[in-house]
Amino acid sequence: MAELSPALKQATPVVATRGEGVYLFDADDRRYLDFTAGIGVTSTGHCHPKVVTAAQEQVGQLIHGQYTTIMHQPLLTLTERLGEVLPPALDRAFFSNSGSEAIEAALRLARQATGRPNVVVFHGGFHGRTVAAASMTTSGTKFRSGFSPLMAGVQVSPFPDPGHFGWSQEESTEFALRQLDYTLQTLSAPNDTAAFFVEPVLGEGGYVPASTEFFAGLRERADRHGILLVVDEVQTGWGRTGKFWGGDHFNAQADILVTAKGLASGFPLSGIAASHALMEKAWPGSQGGTYGANAVACAAAIATLDVITEEGLVENSAARGAQLKAALQGVADQHPQITDVRGLGLMIANEFRDADGKPDGATASAVQQEAARRGLLLLTCGAWGQCVRFIPALVVGEQDVEEAAGLWQEAVTTVLGTA
Repeated sequence: MAELSPALKQATPVVATRGEGVYLFDADDRRYLDFTAGIGVTSTGHCHPKVVTAAQEQVGQLIHGQYTTIMHQPLLTLTERLGEVLPPALDRAFFSNSGSEAIEAALRLARQATGRPNVVVFHGGFHGRTVAAASMTTSGTKFRSGFSPLMAGVQVSPFPDPGHFGWSQEESTEFALRQLDYTLQTLSAPNDTAAFFVEPVLGEGGYVPASTEFFAGLRERADRHGILLVVDEVQTGWGRTGKFWGGDHFNAQADILVTAKGLASGFPLSGIAASHALMEKAWPGSQGGTYGANAVACAAAIATLDVITEEGLVENSAARGAQLKAALQGVADQHPQITDVRGLGLMIANEFRDADGKPDGATASAVQQEAARRGLLLLTCGAWGQCVRFIPALVVGEQDVEEAAGLWQEAVTTVLGTA
């Protein structure tokens, strides 16, 4: 009898049989409030009727149309519709399946377009698990250990993380940009540097937002040196942060934008967007793949965009995110072990530290597990697993947030006791 690999570690013990909105149900029909959303994937909730209908109809018409062999209508329609939400300058798209694939496509394009070998990434970033993507990931050693050598040509520069440095946002940003200049002076000369790869909000690195000044500094240096700015919106895109793109909070002006996760409400689909002039510099045959832009996934993505627009889910993300953050801060105010509640929209983390101020992954995990026992599904993140993150579907309602906050308070009190 075959079994799953023991290397796969489950964050919760739940075996789900069905999902509806922000809820999952197990074989005993116990209801769980799902504030993981498949790691930010089920943006319109589990089995949104419009997404289900679109996928079902497409399954009956065409399941797979390999897009370097033939074109199909869902792909063409999705590409056209992306023009409604992408920055105007990014008018060409390429699709793949996973975030890692899209990151590698962006890397390939950046190197081919510039003729330069190196990239600079920022400490705490997560860009994927495949060899090139893992080589650019610095949010934790578990994503890159044990299969060296990794890809060459990657240099790491600081991300403006006030909690890590113990400084203000302004001081952290000034330091990060100063160190980036030092990186370009000592590790990767500008004329060897193809691109900067950066998340608007660190994902696996602990839900740390960047700043407008940081992105302005990146843009200025990119323009000055002919370096491309690649903005990784895999987790932050499609309304997750209360704006359609996470970079919109910081006036991030990407040369290449990477998207995945919430793009198709659970169907595997990812992509990159760039200008026509930049995409033309990709070498012939360098973009492709067997399953990329699958017809059913594209149909689901079109329906996802419809739902986000028609139901005002970007606005809901901002409103429910503010409600959730205030409620979580109220719990944190009662427990000094929770040293920070941070994030944007429906992408919020609670950071745990011990009495000495050190990251406390053990306590974060204990609270996360206690929440699961009470019916609230959450995930951890951060280099030490010291953050518990809330990433519900964008359809989450006011009462859902209230229920989640109540369960969270119960779980925190059970583990930490009363203040």
